[in-house]
Amino acid sequence: MANTFGTDILIQSPDPEAAAAFYVEQLGFTITAREPMLELAGRHINLYIEKGPPLGPVFEVTVADVDETTRRLVAHGCQVVKDEPHFPRRYVKDPNGLIYNLTR
Repeated sequence: MANTFGTDILIQSPDPEAAAAFYVEQLGFTITAREPMLELAGRHINLYIEKGPPLGPVFEVTVADVDETTRRLVAHGCQVVKDEPHFPRRYVKDPNGLIYNLTR
């Protein structure tokens, strides 16, 4: 299995501008894009902030087959917490509480 973690982490906030302001003011990051969502690009990790109820950090995992991987993960105790094929994104929460977006 040669899956990889991506360089993107996403969080959701009821007020994305306020969330971004925290990282700008307290940690010295810079907002590098505002569309399609707020982006704070880093050297190794990119943080994206979009409007929505907080889920916690969402990591990106690249897999060969999103549907097959989802079936296997669900069979092993994971749950799909968001599925938006048109975006595309599928958030899966594993038994350890980690949430990740399965992508191809």
